[in-house]
This record gives sequence, structure tokens and C-alpha cells, in this order.
Amino acid sequence: MKNVAVFCSGGGTDFQSIIDANEKERFCNLKVMIASKEGIGAIDRAKAHGIGFEVFDKKNYPDLKSMFKDISAMFKELGIDYIVLAGYLSILDEDFVREYKNRIINIHPSLIPSFCGMGYYGLKVHKAALDRGVKITGATIHFVDEGADTGKILMQRAVEVLDGDTPETLQQRVLKAEHEMLPLALKNLVNGVYGG
Repeated sequence: MKNVAVFCSGGGTDFQSIIDANEKERFCNLKVMIASKEGIGAIDRAKAHGIGFEVFDKKNYPDLKSMFKDISAMFKELGIDYIVLAGYLSILDEDFVREYKNRIINIHPSLIPSFCGMGYYGLKVHKAALDRGVKITGATIHFVDEGADTGKILMQRAVEVLDGDTPETLQQRVLKAEHEMLPLALKNLVNGVYGG
């Protein structure tokens, strides 16, 4: 069974969707969750489900390269096959991305190429969609490459924008789609559907 690492920066609801799906029908070994800082909700979720976790805070490193060197060394020891970015807000080191080419997926809360790239994360994405007046938004799962949200698109789901939506209400509906998509995409990934 393939070993998976999940990277998180916040509450970990996307992470939870993977945990729930994997507990229902085991398709991978959730080996470790990498937290971008102490005290985030994703850590509580890892603890509650007996999943190992490590905190790698970039404040404790001189640069990204040295931090990801340590992560890479740990992943070699753990035998990590695939990586999921589930609400992870840091940029990955390019060498690390190349090392895991076509083995890292990310979920983004818009229909790429709209409202993506540097600076587009969390509520900022939904605010931009509402400011632009789009009628359809959604979520995208893609391979991670050296750019920001530029990797090959693997899955998308549309979500209707409703009259009176706020960034918060829109985020909730997009999250519902994310929570359905992410476990399915990971299952496809570990089963070799995407090549990888």
C-alpha cells in the first residue's frame, strides 16, 4: 500500500476528508501530516486519528531549500510515495518538487486558470471571484510543478455563485466540492490513474 504525506497550514478540513474516506475504504497509508506551524487544527485531527505529524515552520530555517532538504530526508526514511497539499500555504522548494515530479497534488479553490497563482489563497480567491462577477467558480486538483498553480489539471468541479454570496458562504460550498474531490483524486493517484 502506498505511503502518503499530507501538508496542511490550517484547520485541516480537506485533510479530514481524506482521513474519513481512507477509514471507510483503505486505499493508502496516511503516514505523516506536515504542519506549517504549531497550533493548527490539522494537528488535532492527526492526533485524533493516530496519524504521525511533524511541524516544519519556515521561520526556523534560513531558507526553503534547507527546510525541504530535511523534509525530503524524513520522507526517504518513511518511504513516502505521494504527497497531497491540503490547504498548505507555503511554496515548495523547486528541487523538492522535481524529486517528487507527478507525485504531488494540490487542491485550489477556483477553476484554474481563473483566480490562481501567487497571492490567491483562502478567502482571497472567493472575494476575487465575487468582485469579478463570475456566475460559476469551483475547485481544481492539479499536479504541483515549479510554478504557482500551473501544473497539469487532473480534476475540476464547478460550483454556482449565488446572488447574495459572500466570500464566506461561497467558500463553504466550494469546500463541500473539495471534500468530495480530494479523496477521489488521491485514490486515483495511488492507483496509477494519473500516470505519475
